[in-house]
Amino acid sequence: MSAKFIHDNFLLENKFAEELYHNYAKNQPIIDYHNHLSPQLIAENKIFENITKVWINGDHYKWRAMRTLGISEDFITGNASDKDKFKNWAKTVPYTMRNPLYHWTHLELARYFDIYELLNEKSADRIYQETFDKLNSSDYSCQNLLKKVNAEVVCTTEDPIDSLEYHKKLSKSDFSIKVSTAFRPDKAILILNDGYNDYINKLGEVSNLSINSFDDLCSALKNRISYFNNNGCKLCDHGLDQIYFEDFTESEIASIFLKKRENKKISNEEALKFQSAILLFLSETYHEFGWVQQFHLGALRNNNARMHNILGPDTGWDSIGDLPQAQKLSSFLNALDSKNKLTKTIIYNLNPADNELIATMIGNFNDGSVKGKVQFGSGWWFLDQKDGMTKQLNALSNMGLISCFIGMLTDSRSFLSFPRHEYFRRVLCNLLGDEIKRGELPNDMEWIGKLVSDISYFNAKEYFKF
Repeated sequence: MSAKFIHDNFLLENKFAEELYHNYAKNQPIIDYHNHLSPQLIAENKIFENITKVWINGDHYKWRAMRTLGISEDFITGNASDKDKFKNWAKTVPYTMRNPLYHWTHLELARYFDIYELLNEKSADRIYQETFDKLNSSDYSCQNLLKKVNAEVVCTTEDPIDSLEYHKKLSKSDFSIKVSTAFRPDKAILILNDGYNDYINKLGEVSNLSINSFDDLCSALKNRISYFNNNGCKLCDHGLDQIYFEDFTESEIASIFLKKRENKKISNEEALKFQSAILLFLSETYHEFGWVQQFHLGALRNNNARMHNILGPDTGWDSIGDLPQAQKLSSFLNALDSKNKLTKTIIYNLNPADNELIATMIGNFNDGSVKGKVQFGSGWWFLDQKDGMTKQLNALSNMGLISCFIGMLTDSRSFLSFPRHEYFRRVLCNLLGDEIKRGELPNDMEWIGKLVSDISYFNAKEYFKF
């Protein structure tokens, strides 16, 4: 191959984009304010045995692509050897062209392993061995993988019943990167989920409370919010199909929760009322503690019942949903704002058809009290690729202030996913550089460079105050 596919000006199409990226974006530290990394692996400074363990295991993006190509589940989540799983991923990679996996794969090989060779069946053995040799050294421990990408803050996501044992260890260690957490109470909200009562029992145990009423549940959750807060937590997250906002009375909610605790059937209507009540309670409590709240909206999960029964959730059977978002979201934010209890809020949208909806919704509740108080979060999951990022950036620019945007995050379980920040920064700089070239923006590198630096790093630093 005569030239590198991943090169210094990858995705940068003109001199303005190049200058913006190299002078204002490239060297900014990373604040990864939402991911699903394991704090245990960070605290124990895990060294991975091979690239399959750090790169393919748990990555349902790759799994979906492999299944589409007709690769047996044995080589995906099954009992095949790690090397055979890697070789089957290598076989898949050339077929992922125009899927973001193709770009991410080669960016990650370049940035972590200094490998610029294209991954395919022919190069698989060489690349497996080269990465094997590098990974089996302290230079490639979890903590050093984070240092390689200039991470400053990494914020994992934990359930309310989590002890935060490993966050405590990290806070007392000499690890230079701040590792924080986000409170994720979905299991306490989604009352129709299997095992709900068992979960509430566990929540009661860690809160030293017997949860027999809705008031008890609220007390237990506030107890855990306080515990998380005392251990450095400053934000929360929720993965919901849509925001819930139904009319309810306190007596209705008390009755619904009691029915559930007695293992009686709850109707869908009752569930929506309960979920509305608990979500409002939580959000008012987040405001009390000064947290940032995040809502990931629009996923349709676990579509393939047969495979979900075999492999469980988060294994590659989810898609974009098309539930209505505007009215309930507006009513929910308005209810909090009317009490002056709307905390800083980030709304992530999975359905690109709703981009303009979300971009205009956030403007309704940006009240001048905080710069960018309510944010349209970056493209996530199916949309954290060039087209999805560009559409999100354009919608936000057209209907809000992109200058106040807090930028990218990985939302990943992989320690090799951090080049997504670089990818986002390149897309951003190319978008702006192209408009400078066309005369749609002035050739004011100092000001537009500041905007790029702010979106890449400084806005998030100011917003979260880690």
